[in-house]
Amino acid sequence: MKLFTVKKEEKEFVALLNKDEQTLIPIAALGLPYKDMNQLIAEITQEELFLLKEAVLNGSFNNEETSKNLLLLSDVIVCAPIPKPNQDVICLGINYMAHAAESARYKAEAFGGERPYPIYFSKRVNKAVGTGGVITSHSDIVDSLDYEAELTVVIGKDAFQIKKEDAYDYVFGYTIINDVSARNLQTQHKQWYFGKSLDGFLPMGPCITTSDEISSPPNLKICSRVNGELRQNSSTSLLIFDIAHVIHELSQGMTLKAGTLIAMGTPAGVGMGFQPPKWLKSGDTVECEIEKIGILKNTVK
Repeated sequence: MKLFTVKKEEKEFVALLNKDEQTLIPIAALGLPYKDMNQLIAEITQEELFLLKEAVLNGSFNNEETSKNLLLLSDVIVCAPIPKPNQDVICLGINYMAHAAESARYKAEAFGGERPYPIYFSKRVNKAVGTGGVITSHSDIVDSLDYEAELTVVIGKDAFQIKKEDAYDYVFGYTIINDVSARNLQTQHKQWYFGKSLDGFLPMGPCITTSDEISSPPNLKICSRVNGELRQNSSTSLLIFDIAHVIHELSQGMTLKAGTLIAMGTPAGVGMGFQPPKWLKSGDTVECEIEKIGILKNTVK
């Protein structure tokens, strides 16, 4: 099932997508008290998740009692599914082989070399940008604005010292993140935190697709388009370090709290991979699409 955070009449709330994919039902109308997605992820029971899934499969949205609460998807503002994450996003760098090659071509001293272990970094976010929202270009300090479509794992319960074979038991679902990057800041500081963390650099969405809808490990088409031009076109099956490896490794020394976001890296086709590079500019529209999740669409300003 697909869970959205939406806004109507200045009120944000969590809603469930109907099987017609055109209408939503607020979870409050189904008797669930969770005020936002963070609380839902941390506190929802397996029984409640089952009831939500059954509501979608059986079309029980359409009975007389609940149909009055249905909302057209086109009549609400779709926010990031987790507008204010509780912690910085955990990100993986250089986690597709072809992207590793294009990154090294762009700047070998920053991105080249053998890496037998995953590259982890964090991405600060004050507020995530929903689909339809704006990517702030920060053109006063950024001259090389780039995009990165990424499958993102949403942790569903606190995870500590997890075995690889149990890792997917801790996955609540998946969303899309555009890991917007200022390449000049990323390379001149010789670390990635600042260049990845400017305000507006975390578009997320359009929804969270729960893990029961996606195979483990995920084998999903992933792509991006800029102004309609296909740039990235790959599969999440090509991850160098997969989701089970990452959850296992990180949880050996840190607790991955419910609601933690892990962005799994981006495939080849980002702006810096072209010769000459194709940087984003004001007015550009970026679409990041992942099979079974949807399209995250944003405009640079």
